[in-house]
Amino acid sequence: MEQRELEEACQHYFKITDAVTGEIACENCAQVLSEKIIDFGPENQNQAMEDYQNNSRTGQKISLKMADMGLSTSIQSQNKDASGRILSTKNKQSFHRLRMWDRNSKSSITKQSYVKAFTFLDGIRSKIALPEYVVEKSAYLFRKAEQKKLLAGRSNHSILCAVVYMACRMTDTPRTLDDIANASGIKKKVIQRTYRLLCRNLEVHSVSYNPSEFISRISSEAQISEKTMRDARKILEFSQKAGINYGKHPMSMAAAAVYLAVKKNDERISQTRLSQISGISAVTIRNRVKEVQVAQRKRIRH
Repeated sequence: MEQRELEEACQHYFKITDAVTGEIACENCAQVLSEKIIDFGPENQNQAMEDYQNNSRTGQKISLKMADMGLSTSIQSQNKDASGRILSTKNKQSFHRLRMWDRNSKSSITKQSYVKAFTFLDGIRSKIALPEYVVEKSAYLFRKAEQKKLLAGRSNHSILCAVVYMACRMTDTPRTLDDIANASGIKKKVIQRTYRLLCRNLEVHSVSYNPSEFISRISSEAQISEKTMRDARKILEFSQKAGINYGKHPMSMAAAAVYLAVKKNDERISQTRLSQISGISAVTIRNRVKEVQVAQRKRIRH
């Protein structure tokens, strides 16, 4: 009687959880408040990663870069249930229709185009080291282009290269058209033309790259010092404030800044070498260098 009165009078302010039984009880009166709670931990504990993956009931995560988004089905060909018993005639007919629909869905034209395109996308990803989020964004844009009927009469590979470049621009991942063209084997002009088409139809407005993102890439290949790299970034900051970067190729501005920093620190790297690394002609680099030098002289005069 006293225990019952205590439970009725208790306000259950202090609660404890039993991780073994899954019960929530009051610490004061010991009344069980909840018997069933959700366990958000792993299904199997104290197991190696390989054993956990084999025993786990959950599948792989949903991914746009897979033709079926990771939600594939598998229907066995034998007309038996889980216990090995033969199915009834009605169930045999039902599973025959399910197998036929599953086979037809996997062999559809759209599904096959996704399979080929995303296989090609995986090859580009490995060649130019694209992050996972860029690959997912590229797959999303490719699916969006397919929904707008932009694949008809066009090469899926050129569309895919264009969406990869678009995804790189949107996620601010420094990859040039030359990088994608070399990795895919498709001409740069074709990718440019397809990119402009997608920008119009998908209504995507991507921002131009920041030239400072290419400094590390050029510096690592040219093997310049850390001080020269910092000076190149300062030169780019100055050219940004002076308005020189507007309308210029970001790689050309980065190469020009690196060349000016190299000359400042007396390191022996020619414009021809920087041209080979950046993919920008030596004439263009020379013109960008002159523009930065003219702006620096005007600043000193004022």
